[in-house]
Amino acid sequence: MAPMAQMMMARTAGKHMASVLGFASMPILLAPLLGPVIAGAILQFTSWRWLFLINLPVGALALVLAVLFLPNDREETKPRDLDLVGLALLSPGLVLFLYGSDHIGDRAGLAALAGSVLLLVALFKWATRKKEKAIIDLQLFTGKVFSAAAATQFMANGISFAGQMLIPIFLIRACGRSPSATGLLLAPLGMGMMCGYPLVGALTKRFGNRRVSAGGGLLALASTLPFVYLASHGLVIAILVCALFLRGMGQSAVGTPSITAAYSSVKREDLPMATTTLNIVMRIGGPTLTTICATFLGWRLESAHSPDAVQGAFTAAFILLCTFHGLLIAAAMRLPLSVEAGAKQTLAIAPTVLESVSE
Repeated sequence: MAPMAQMMMARTAGKHMASVLGFASMPILLAPLLGPVIAGAILQFTSWRWLFLINLPVGALALVLAVLFLPNDREETKPRDLDLVGLALLSPGLVLFLYGSDHIGDRAGLAALAGSVLLLVALFKWATRKKEKAIIDLQLFTGKVFSAAAATQFMANGISFAGQMLIPIFLIRACGRSPSATGLLLAPLGMGMMCGYPLVGALTKRFGNRRVSAGGGLLALASTLPFVYLASHGLVIAILVCALFLRGMGQSAVGTPSITAAYSSVKREDLPMATTTLNIVMRIGGPTLTTICATFLGWRLESAHSPDAVQGAFTAAFILLCTFHGLLIAAAMRLPLSVEAGAKQTLAIAPTVLESVSE
């Protein structure tokens, strides 16, 4: 769903890609704003099973809206065979990698990691031979802009998910807050995103992809550092609220410029593959960095037998998260400074789908 939605917006938006993505992200941001609040209430008053069941009516509504409003762009597609061999190597390779990372201390985890390395190496060789017919077109990464955007998206998604894992656990385990109270305390993060996203398009046009994305990463890093202080000195609500709000604003400025740069760097016929490849890389980032942070925190908590030791474990985990933020900034600094270079290529994407939308 995510690659398809991004591809439709990319084909329709043309040179206005940054602005369109900024406004299109607004409804998506209801999730980080309302999700923690609703999830906290569910965990507080009902069964955890409702965390999954609540998706059923939302999914049914999305299906109805898609049938009613999405245009039929069948004539725009270019049929191609599914790379079954690549799929058979990629999916279990990622699963084994994540399982092995989470169980690295036992033999099963080490065996899973070894198996994942073998499968992913085999996937690399297979994709190199199949080229554009592979499930992931590795030729796209030969472009400096696309590879920089992919690295930025990997780190941005990973940091976002890792933070969404660490901060609630910190509030519940170290600060003694209830799940429902934790959900409410996380609301400023979503509010910061909602305030930041509408500004991204205008900022990108004025300052360029690199400055906006790297600046957002720097703001997110600066607003994550207070968690190191909170973990070692105790919870201060005012600091928490301000840090979460600014972290949300910083995170909102990272993704759109990097996605815009990636789409502007590829030809129109390569857009579906570029969208799929970029999303695969991005989705890998989330569980990868989350697993690393969770494994590191679990390792530190195993030997934490006092409140001070628990605080030390969370302090170290947030320092690790800040390190990942630094890597994100380094990746964003490789993005192109100007958006003009890719705009002419992106203009060719728009007309056909715009006509079908108008109809």
